[in-house]
Amino acid sequence: MPNLKEAAALLARATDVTLLGHVRPDADALGSALALGRALRLRGAEVRVSVGEPEEMPETLRSLDVGGLYVPASELPESEGLLVALDTPTPGRLGKLAPRVDAVRAAGRDVLVIDHHASNVFYGTHHVVDDTAEATAVLVFALLEELGTEIDEPIARCLYAGLVTDTSGFRRARPSTHQMAAKLLEAGVDPDKVVREIVDDHPFAWLPMLSDVLVGARLEPDEARGFGLAHAVVTLDAARSVRAEEVEAVVDVVRSVREAGVAVVLKEAAPIGPRRRWTVSLRSAGGVDVSAAAGELGGGGHRQAAGCTAEGTADEVLGKIREALSRAPLL
Repeated sequence: MPNLKEAAALLARATDVTLLGHVRPDADALGSALALGRALRLRGAEVRVSVGEPEEMPETLRSLDVGGLYVPASELPESEGLLVALDTPTPGRLGKLAPRVDAVRAAGRDVLVIDHHASNVFYGTHHVVDDTAEATAVLVFALLEELGTEIDEPIARCLYAGLVTDTSGFRRARPSTHQMAAKLLEAGVDPDKVVREIVDDHPFAWLPMLSDVLVGARLEPDEARGFGLAHAVVTLDAARSVRAEEVEAVVDVVRSVREAGVAVVLKEAAPIGPRRRWTVSLRSAGGVDVSAAAGELGGGGHRQAAGCTAEGTADEVLGKIREALSRAPLL
């Protein structure tokens, strides 16, 4: 594990820590931050966890914050002794909190980056970055073991949330990661409850929203290097009655199409006259490296799960994605 001892020593002596996940955080980003944050608080450090967007913690992840560590971005103190960025490959993915990285470094203090994305640009002063790890939670677990931290149920629950989601329900987990999961279960995690709250729990409004979106879904069997492309578009109007979590879940439905090796979902973020700004989710069944396609459009992620933002009409953005996928490496 790269730089594990050095990072653990840095955390062991920290007394004032801000831990940040990426904007629109998932269970791996916030779960990893909350797990490490709780461990540091138990060691006596002043700790806060935040993200650049949204201000409030996503509803589906609130049960992970047992100790009340989450602080809205607007309420963070001006500075901290140690800044830790988790599951965030570039400062830009921190959103409006990105300037804190330069501010902390300019003040001569440390920035620790803990991440498992191949696209990480190593923007901290210290790094635990390993793109072979299935989740950032795997790296945090290794750090906690190096620190000699006792994994209690709240810490284990946060790590399990990141693990189960970033491995697609352990479908992409190595034997060592299953062994890690076993230790988390031994700490008292209720796996059914965690998955139900974070993955499976949707309001009824999700069903008509999903119906409106999927009626416009399309399959292009010759695209994505011949593996097939399925795509759908979620407009602001379609998403008006649901939470951000329901919008993010659409790609998990589209990716289940047997005839498509790649799934793409465009989610409208803001209107710009006749054009639009979109956040784009890309998923691969294992044939095409979607992180390379996302990277061409200024995004990044994992080889089988990536994202980016783009502007234009939906057709224009889909055209750019098709072109990027046509050049993406095979896995």
